[in-house]
This record gives sequence, structure tokens and C-alpha cells, in this order.
Amino acid sequence: MISHLSPNASERVRRRVLEYLGIRSVNELYSDVPSEMLLREPPDMGRRVNHVELERLVDSMLPNPPRLTFTGGGMADHYVPPLVDEIASRQEFYTSYTPYQPELSQGMLQALFEYQSLMAELLGMEVVNASLYDYGSALGEAGRFSIRVTKRKKVVIAFSVNPERKMVLRTYLDPLGAEVVEAPMERESGRVSLDSLRSLVDDSTAMVYIEMPNFYGIVEEEAEDIFGIAHSKGALAAAGIDPLLAALIKPPGELGADLVVGEGQHLGSPMSFGGPSLGIFAVRMDIRFVRQLPGRLIGMTRTQDSLYRSYCMVLQTREQHIRKEEATSNITTSSSLMALRAAVYITLLGPEGLRKLAEKIAYNTSYLRKSLSELNVFSIPFEGTAFKELAVSSSLSWERVNSHLLSKGVLGGFVVSKLFPEMDMGMNLALFSTTEKHGKAQIDELVDLMREVI
Repeated sequence: MISHLSPNASERVRRRVLEYLGIRSVNELYSDVPSEMLLREPPDMGRRVNHVELERLVDSMLPNPPRLTFTGGGMADHYVPPLVDEIASRQEFYTSYTPYQPELSQGMLQALFEYQSLMAELLGMEVVNASLYDYGSALGEAGRFSIRVTKRKKVVIAFSVNPERKMVLRTYLDPLGAEVVEAPMERESGRVSLDSLRSLVDDSTAMVYIEMPNFYGIVEEEAEDIFGIAHSKGALAAAGIDPLLAALIKPPGELGADLVVGEGQHLGSPMSFGGPSLGIFAVRMDIRFVRQLPGRLIGMTRTQDSLYRSYCMVLQTREQHIRKEEATSNITTSSSLMALRAAVYITLLGPEGLRKLAEKIAYNTSYLRKSLSELNVFSIPFEGTAFKELAVSSSLSWERVNSHLLSKGVLGGFVVSKLFPEMDMGMNLALFSTTEKHGKAQIDELVDLMREVI
């Protein structure tokens, strides 16, 4: 019996099944098989391996193995435990629509409530909505949220914010006549310049926003000071964060953030050609904030007879059927299935598992940084601490480097100047990403292939 794989492999359950079948041992189930064909002992299959190692072993036996992916600047290649697919594919979850009728939707409502609760604990925040479309739409909603709450129309963001999200934010705020100002970055560290930030934040500022890690993969180590600058002028302190980083460092809520957004796609969902994604939106407990949340909020209550715990939508500030023209947002749905997957993923890993995962990514990033910096034509331009994303400068053409990598089945770095020349700053940058799916051997292979180009 493979007891570590079967929840019903205990001796008590086995005896009960045998008794029900009217047999004395499991061997009697194979009485029709000739005895010479039966194994006397289990075959030697080698050491037990985890799912990632097993998939890697199978891939190595295929005629056209899948490529190694090190491309940064967006979605990263994370591992998705099979159990996430198993649970999320259940019919009652996979086909569910907006839970307008709580008496018919208790399962999905509870799943969303669990997602809100787990994400709140992970981020150190108190209120999390039932998800938005993606990171970009969450940031756009954050900008409008800050304007509604503070009655101001200036938003200060770090230059190092992902440029795609900058564009989404400006698109959301343009109809309001709001001003978006970028705080410069320190070229040496890759972090926000505090002196420049102080000069930009004033009494007209609604929100100060930073990302951890930022577009270049750098962690803002002075986040508390940045949030303090925002609060000194009555502005909201907002952070965009990779939830996995929040499992490793002090979460943004404990650093003083009023509002937190982020991307949850990699918490149990595949890259899937760029979507769907999962927008995270969290605020600290303040009734002004709660009333201005976009989307919806799931709450827990009890049935009328007080006998059973139950769930329902306690806040719906959408225009579709409740608030109409007074809605806080026109977002008419959410990424509920992705939120469910995130809840399953976080529950599977637990606090220790999430921390170990984040540590693995941090170790990989550090090792990749050290290995690439030893090659004489590549350099790491920013000295700040990097997580998952790594900006690399090259004296060679990245097209030449990536072409060689691709010929060996490896997806290389994202060439920044191709889409965002203003973010390249003349350094010929490419963004590499490393996750828990990479081991030392995979990183060494990448570095060796880049050495071949030299």
C-alpha cells in the first residue's frame, strides 16, 4: 500500500474494506493472476522525488522537452501543485457565477471569504476585497480610491513602477483630471530617492505609491520612511507587492501601508499565455476605506436560527445592480476562480511553506546575480536587494544572447529598450526572472550558455 499517497491507507480502513468485500487479504484481489507474474516485493524505483523533480525527469525523456523560462518583466514560471487544479476544476466552483443568491452559493462564498482572510493575514492588512482583474486594474482602482477618500487630485508614484501599470493608472485617472508625478530613482541602489520624494509630496497629494519588488526587481528597503513621508502630508501610503515577498519580509500592513495592491496569478494559476490574472486589493480597517472599496466584499454571519455559520456579500459598490451612478467602480465581476485557486494554494503551503518558497526564490536570485556578475560582459547595475527579478546590463547585443539561448531551448531576458526605452536609461538592460522551478543546475545551464556567447 502506498500509504503516503492515499488518505485511506490506514490499517483500520484497510480491515474494514476487506471485511466488506469478504476477503482476508489484499492478495486475494489478484487470485486470477498467475503467481509467476506477481512480484514478491516492491520494485526498486529509486528515491522518492517531489513533483517538480518528477516533472523535470519526465521532461528530460521527451523528444522536445519544454523550454526553461528565465524571462522577466511580467509573469514568471511558478510551480502549480496538481491539487489546485483538482479542486478548482470541481463543477460547483468551475461553473459558478456571481453569488447573488447566498442560499445557492455557500461553497463559493466561503472560498472567497477564505481567500480574503488568508490574503489579509499574508499582507498584514485587515480588509481584502473579493479580487479584481489584475495588478494593473488594482493600481488604477487604488488611484481613484485615494482621490475619493482624500478629496485630492495628485498621485506620486516611484519611477521604478512597472511601466505597463503606470499606463493603466494614468488611463484610470485621466478622466478625473488628476496629476500623476514620478519620484526619481537612485541610480546606484535602484530604490526611490527619499529627498526627491519629500520635495514632491505636498498637501495636494492623495496617494504615494511604491512597488516591492519594483520593475528592476529591487526591494524598497526604506518603505517605512516612504510611508511616513506620505502620512506627514495627509496622503495615503500605498504599496504594490508580490505576495510571496510578503511571506519573507515584514508585510506592508506592518510597515504602515494604508492600501496594498498586487498580482496573485502566480499563487496557484499557470501563466496561460498572459491570463487570466488576479488583482489584489487590501486596505486597513477604516470605515471610510471600506465604504469606498471597489468590487465586493464577502462576510461571514449566521443563519436566522443561529445554528449554522453562513456567508453572503456584505458590500457591493458596483454599478451593475446596486449603486448605479454612485458606484465606486464600474468593475462588474472579479477573478473569483483565480481567487479560489490562490486560497487553495496558500492553504496547501501554509505559513512555513510560503516562507520556504520565498527563501528559495531569494536564494536563486542571489545565486543568479553572483553567477552573471562573474561574466566580464554582463553586470548588475543596481546594488539594492533583488527578489525574483534581476536587471542585467550587457555590452553585447541582447538579441544575439537571446537568440543563442533560444536555440538551446531557453527563454532569456526581457529586453527593456524594446518596449520601454525610458526605463532602460541607456544601460542596455534585460530582466531575468528565477523561481522555485529553477535549481542550481538550471541556473548554471543559463550562465554557461551565456558564457558560450562571450
